[in-house]
Amino acid sequence: MLSIEKKNRNFLKPDFSITTWDTLVPYLEDLKNRKLNSGDDLLKWFHDRSELESLLEEDLGWRYIRMTGDTAKKEYTERYQYFITEIQPKLAPYSNAFDEKVLRSVFLKEMKRPGYSIAIRGIEKEFKIFREKNIPVITETDQLAQQFGAISGAMSVTIDGKELTMQQASDYMQSPDRSIRESAYKKIQERRQKDKNTLDDLFSRLVYLRNKIAVQADFKNYRDYMFTAMGRFDYSPADCMAFHTAVQEEVVPLMNELAQERRNALKVEQLKPWDLSINYFGTTPLKPFQNGADLVDKTIRCFGRIDAQLAECIETMKQMGHLDLESRKGKAPGGYNYPLDEIGIPFIFMNATSTLRDLVTMVHEGGHAFHSVLSKDLELNVFKHPPSEVAELASMSMELMSMEYWDIFFPDKKDLIRAKLEHLEGIVQTLPWVATIDCFQHALYERPEHSTEDRKKIWNEVYQRFASAEVNWTGQEKYRNYMWQKQLHLFEVPFYYIEYGMAQLGAIAVWKNFKENPQKGFAQYKEALKLGYTKSIPEVYQAAGIRFDFSRSYIRELMQFVRTEMEDLKKKSQTKK
Repeated sequence: MLSIEKKNRNFLKPDFSITTWDTLVPYLEDLKNRKLNSGDDLLKWFHDRSELESLLEEDLGWRYIRMTGDTAKKEYTERYQYFITEIQPKLAPYSNAFDEKVLRSVFLKEMKRPGYSIAIRGIEKEFKIFREKNIPVITETDQLAQQFGAISGAMSVTIDGKELTMQQASDYMQSPDRSIRESAYKKIQERRQKDKNTLDDLFSRLVYLRNKIAVQADFKNYRDYMFTAMGRFDYSPADCMAFHTAVQEEVVPLMNELAQERRNALKVEQLKPWDLSINYFGTTPLKPFQNGADLVDKTIRCFGRIDAQLAECIETMKQMGHLDLESRKGKAPGGYNYPLDEIGIPFIFMNATSTLRDLVTMVHEGGHAFHSVLSKDLELNVFKHPPSEVAELASMSMELMSMEYWDIFFPDKKDLIRAKLEHLEGIVQTLPWVATIDCFQHALYERPEHSTEDRKKIWNEVYQRFASAEVNWTGQEKYRNYMWQKQLHLFEVPFYYIEYGMAQLGAIAVWKNFKENPQKGFAQYKEALKLGYTKSIPEVYQAAGIRFDFSRSYIRELMQFVRTEMEDLKKKSQTKK
C-alpha cells in the first residue's frame, strides 16, 4: 500500500473544509495583501498559494466525481453547480490579483528553483488572458457544458427486452451476427437522433459564448485564445495543420489496408458502419474480465509484472474506494482519472461492461493514476498538473506496455493475439479520428458565425478527408452528419483532443523502447512522469527517451513499426493451434 496520509498543512487550518464562499475569504485576503519583503517571503507565499489550490481542486474533484457517478441525484449536481456558480467566479479576480502580485515582485528573479520558470510562464499567460468581464461568460459556458453529460447519461435503448446504457448497447456491435450488429447500431443512432437538435442548439450557444470570451480577451478567435489559455508554448496551430496532413498521408493509407482485410475477413461486399467494431480476427467477442472486481484484480496482477509500485497504485485505490468502474443507468458517459491533490491518490471513473475497450480504458486511466502518484510530492501544486501532451503520454504508453502482459486477461493464446491486433488496429483508427475532431474544431471556431447547416457541411468535408474509403455510408448519411455529437471533448473541454494524437505517437515510441529493453524503457518512462510539469514538453519527452516530433517522416517511421508488429502477430495467429 502506498502512503495515503495528507501532507501537514502550514497555511490552512488542519480541519478546514469549504462550506461557503465566506469561509475562503480570509485565506484569499491574506495571500492578496501579504507584504513580501524578501525572496524567502515570496517562496513561502508560493507554497501557501499552492496549499490553497490543492484544497480547492480536491474539493471540486469530489463534487465532480459524485455528480458524474449519479447524474440523477439532485444534491450532487447542486453541490457541483454551487462551486461553479458561487465559488469559481469569485476566485477568478483573486487569482488574477495573485498573478499580478507575483509578476510585480522585485524578488521574482530569485526564484531559481527547479520548475519555477515553467510555473512563472504559466502565471504570465494567465495574467495575459484574464478579463473580469469574462468571468460570468466563463461561468455560463461551464454550466452549459455540463448539460452534455446529463443529456448523454439519460440515453438508453432497449435490446432483447432489456434497457441498456449506450455503452452497454454498444457491446452488441461486437456480435458475429451481422444482423444483430446492424439492429443495435440503428437503435443506438436513432436514440441519438432524438437529441440531435438539442445538442446542436447547446453547441451553438457554446460556440457563441466561447467566441465572446476570446474577443473580450483581445484575441482574433477562440482557437487562438485557447492556444494561449492551454499553455501551448511548444507548438502552434500551424503545427496542428502539419499533423493533420501527416496523418492523412501516412496513417489513412494503413487504415484503408486494414479495412480491406476486415472486409475480406468478414466476407462482405461492402463495409458498413456496424462492421467496424467486430473483431474480425475471431468469431466471438473478447471478454477479458467478468465484472469490475475481476478487472481490478487482473489489472493489479498485470501491472505487477511491469513494476511493483505501479501495482501498488491500483491496490491502494482499490482499498480507498477510489474506483468506480462499472456502467449503470444515470452515470455520466466516458472515463477519467481525477487527481486529488491533497491526499495524492487519484480517483478512476469509467463505464465498464466486459469488453477489450474497457480493459484499454482501465490501463489507460491506470497510467494517469500512476502519473498522479509519481508527481504527488512535487513542491508546488501546479507542478502536479502537466499539459495533456504529457499526461496522455503517461496513459497511452501504459496501454501499449501493459499489452505485453495481457495474457493475464487472455490465457488463450489466440484470444491474446486477437486482443493485441484489435488494439493496434484501434490505434491506427484513432489517429485519423483525432485529426478529424481537431481539424473540425479549428474550422468551427475560425467561423464562429456558422449555422447548423454550415456545421454539418464542415463536418462532412473534414470527415471525408480522414475517413476510410472502404466504409460505405449509403443509407446512413443522417447518422454520419451528427457523429461529432458523441465526442464529449467538443462540448466540455474544447481543443483538448489533438493531445491524444501527439501522445499516441509518443506512446508508440515508448513502447518501441520498452520492447527493445523493458527495464531501461520503463525506467525512462517513469523518470519522465516524475518530472510532472517542471520541464517543457520536449524536455519531458526527451527524458522518456523519445522525440516530440510530428513530421511526416517521423510518423511514417512509427507507423512502419506498428505495421511490422501487426504482421508478426498475424503470422503467429496462423501458426497457433
